[in-house]
Amino acid sequence: MPAASVTPASDAATRKAGAVEDPLELLERGLVNTRAGAIGAAVGYLDRAAATDALDVPQRAALLTALIDCRLARGELTEARVAGERLGVHLDHAGLVGATAHYGRGELCAAVNEIELAAHHFARVPRLLRPGEDDPDVLPWRTAAALTAVRLGHRVEGTALAREHLTLAGVSGAAYPIALGLRTLATVDARTDRASLLRQALDELDGVPSARLTAQIETDLAGLLLLAGPERGGEVLALLRRAERYAGSENLWPLLGRIRRLLGRLGEQPQPVAGETLASLTAAEQRVARLAVTGLTNREIANQLVVTVKAVEWHLSHVYRKLGISSRGSLASVLGPGI
Repeated sequence: MPAASVTPASDAATRKAGAVEDPLELLERGLVNTRAGAIGAAVGYLDRAAATDALDVPQRAALLTALIDCRLARGELTEARVAGERLGVHLDHAGLVGATAHYGRGELCAAVNEIELAAHHFARVPRLLRPGEDDPDVLPWRTAAALTAVRLGHRVEGTALAREHLTLAGVSGAAYPIALGLRTLATVDARTDRASLLRQALDELDGVPSARLTAQIETDLAGLLLLAGPERGGEVLALLRRAERYAGSENLWPLLGRIRRLLGRLGEQPQPVAGETLASLTAAEQRVARLAVTGLTNREIANQLVVTVKAVEWHLSHVYRKLGISSRGSLASVLGPGI
């Protein structure tokens, strides 16, 4: 995956304007957003790029692998499997194309607990890469292989792979692959100071568009600190709430589920994400909330819905109670502008 060069904010503005329709640019923006952690935007770009026939074989392999990553991040296994099946035609290619295909299929197999098959795919990657193609910033296969090796009980092998990735990433000095390597090493090597490695990884990502990896590392660190004892409870809660806000905003349900389990161990309640929040409102309450979040007054809402002002006030009072807020000024922050 190429390094990020466009921020999610500017990217979203371009997407809304509908200005980006060149397939190669759609692919690039999809990859950039995937790296930055703007998973919803990434899926939109990648799906639009995938709908064309204008991409060459290496570009399509990169696209499908990125789609697998995004779909798995959101817990969308069916969609991830579809992308994995489409990636199958590239498995026999030599060089970076075949290596990318095996990496993507390996990630999919690991996610559905087909661990031995995942290890097989990751083992194929270095055999296919040509000299000069083994770049941990483009294809971080060693970190994925390290995690799979540990799941198979091969911790020494996994640790060696994680350290090898870190060594190679350190040559270029690129922050993202270094942070990924530090996180992986903290996961696979119990002999290290795991918390220090994770803090170092967060320092590497400071100022780097990498919201998803940052949230994953914060969650890892919170879990470690929670095991250490209650004296770090304040820091643990702050880490989890930051990660929770991000994961909820992007509907990353696997990560959000892990965060909520850790919050439960702290005795804290999870914050509802937009989809869950909407599900708690009746149809009438949703209609009123949609109009209120646009800035309409109660009377304007009543006129548009052909109800009384009292009815609008009644619905809004129920909306506030269910959402745990006290005024319409908090509606947009809870539901977002696109409710």
